[in-house]
Amino acid sequence: MTSGTTAGQRRVPLVWAVRLAVSAAVLFALFRFVPVENVWNEARRLPASLWLSALALFLVGHAAAAVKWRLLIGKGVSFTQAFQAHLAGLAANVCLPGIGGGDVVRAALVYRSAEDGSRLVVGSFADRLIDIFGLLLFASAGALLAVRPEHDDLRPLLWLLVLGIVALLVALPAALLIDRAFAKSPPQGRIGRILAHAASATAYLVRHPWRLALCLAISMAIQATFIGINIAFASAVHAEAPNAAWFFAWSTAKIVAVAPISLGGLGVREAVMASLLAPFGADPAQVIAIGLIWQTVLYASGLVGVLAQFVWSPEAKSGDRASDAAPERSG
Repeated sequence: MTSGTTAGQRRVPLVWAVRLAVSAAVLFALFRFVPVENVWNEARRLPASLWLSALALFLVGHAAAAVKWRLLIGKGVSFTQAFQAHLAGLAANVCLPGIGGGDVVRAALVYRSAEDGSRLVVGSFADRLIDIFGLLLFASAGALLAVRPEHDDLRPLLWLLVLGIVALLVALPAALLIDRAFAKSPPQGRIGRILAHAASATAYLVRHPWRLALCLAISMAIQATFIGINIAFASAVHAEAPNAAWFFAWSTAKIVAVAPISLGGLGVREAVMASLLAPFGADPAQVIAIGLIWQTVLYASGLVGVLAQFVWSPEAKSGDRASDAAPERSG
């Protein structure tokens, strides 16, 4: 075992511990502000049937996300392989502490089948960029519709979201020039490689505008479904906030939760949503309860992803083939 491998193995528990500590600290602060009994009482008001429906819709949404990802990574990967890898990514997002998380796991699972390994990497980066861009659009549109003159404190955030959209729009044509420059003189180091992949992914989207439009439409349909689920949760516990405010707060919270500072966004997502929805009249206890219930949907989907790996694993398939062949040998 090399020293680099040993250092990497030591780093993983440390990263996991730091992110767990951040989530625990944020949750501790939240429950000091909002008593845990209030959050629990609000969570108990949610019907089990609604939770099960949310889990089913969440999995359907990720089946669509697998289709989107497959459009971006090129030929060689079937939908079954892409969906299996995507489910494994959901499990990794729950279980693994690494920054790449599910993106790395799902790419690794289909690497042998993909016709072009570099296209797989670039397509996975592009997939993430499209999701973030769609969330920025939803957050900005929700803020424009929900923010009123009395919400002056939220206007700087609205301008920041709009600035993010403008920055990505400017980056699209600029990525072509940057990608060409990196092709002539590849950057060194891990950060340099990440920047090169990001530039290549953005340039790929520019070169395929119709594919970009289709994937963006799929991404926004998925995110709108997930926001709709949270609005349904809010209706079940009688949380008061305009639907547009939920689009603003949920999308912004998800963008913030992408940062690798917590355990899958646990605590951070709830804190951001509670603070952004409070000016619209939403009870923080209800918002935190909805956020934590949504986290249970995420964790349940991760468990489904783990179980799916056992069902679709090569060992399970070889076992099925062996059982099918046994009567033929005995005959």
